[in-house]
Amino acid sequence: MHSLLVTGPGGAGRTTAAAVTALAAARAGRRVLLLSGDPGDPMAALVGPAAGPPEDVAPGLRAVPAAGGVLVARIDSGEEFRAELVALQDRGAALLSMLGGRALGAEELTDLPGAEQFALLRALRRAATAPGVDLVVVDMPPLHQAVATLALPAQLRRYLARLLPAERQAARALRPVLAQLAGVPMPAQWLYEAAARWDEELAAVQAVIEAGSTAVRLVAEPGPAADAALRTGGLGLALQRLRVADVVANRTLPPGSADPWLAGLAAQQEKYAAQWAAAGPPVLPLPHLGRDPQGPDDLAALADGAAQAPDAPGRRPDWPVEDRIAEDGVLVWVVPLPRAEKRELDLIRRGDELLLTVGPYRRIVPLPSALRRCTVSGAALADGELRIRFTPDPGLWPRAH
Repeated sequence: MHSLLVTGPGGAGRTTAAAVTALAAARAGRRVLLLSGDPGDPMAALVGPAAGPPEDVAPGLRAVPAAGGVLVARIDSGEEFRAELVALQDRGAALLSMLGGRALGAEELTDLPGAEQFALLRALRRAATAPGVDLVVVDMPPLHQAVATLALPAQLRRYLARLLPAERQAARALRPVLAQLAGVPMPAQWLYEAAARWDEELAAVQAVIEAGSTAVRLVAEPGPAADAALRTGGLGLALQRLRVADVVANRTLPPGSADPWLAGLAAQQEKYAAQWAAAGPPVLPLPHLGRDPQGPDDLAALADGAAQAPDAPGRRPDWPVEDRIAEDGVLVWVVPLPRAEKRELDLIRRGDELLLTVGPYRRIVPLPSALRRCTVSGAALADGELRIRFTPDPGLWPRAH
């Protein structure tokens, strides 16, 4: 099973591209599940009315068959948030009672900022376990928000490990005894148990995002604004080591128009599409219909010539460590950052971790074991690669005899 995460700059037509991708794959004989979390539900207008009754495709995930045999699952972040908070209150009911608190009813809960991202990630994890599904296509939020969403599981797991380290659960053996004496679960026990559940769920989501069978399809209308957005967003994806399979050049105009205005727009689109193709993954054109796609017929017209989702297993981009001790006395950690500029880079060594900043994005990564016994001695950016030099620490590096 493969997952394709479709995103791009706001207004680029990523929802249309996600629906076209799903329909083209279904026509090729693949069983496709299309996930959509947009609150306005524009996907419904594209795929048309349900072609059959809803079905459970995975535990906690329902989908309806649509035109072309695509299964469409809409993510309701409000329902997901209410269910999760009510369940959390139920687990901590004894503690709430001891503190004099009153539980909130499901009917008085409204989802908070961030609920959409968590609901989307949870649906992605559930979809990855759907039996019989060959491809999951996810209509992601706009590019900058999508990068932040996909980075969330690893970030939260790091926070939990630092704030509630499992190996330091004080008086672990005594807590059940104390709980029996007090008649309620001890707060530390309840907190650590909740943290363990969250970590397990986050780890499962992270495994799906980082799997070699998961890739990103970028959608943009070729032009200078889209070029800037793709460059910045692409750096965020590279920093998270997420694989970009291809770029959909959406709403492309036919060349050779007699109208100078249209011919100029078409030439600009062709210029930027060619630049993207030369600098990165394949560029797939999706033509302009002369209007906004408005239903299954328009969707089918676009799917007729659309490229299918990649079905070959991939892998996460490598961050190799080059051993140049024999030549220069250093190890070099190579971090691919396509189209990065020196002025937007920063790095800080903190213990066994490296804090990398690229433009608006930041990631804290653990150092490979060999580099933990070294000191950072320099860094350089060239040809889309950040090359960080590490000099072995004589006090820690094994000496040859």
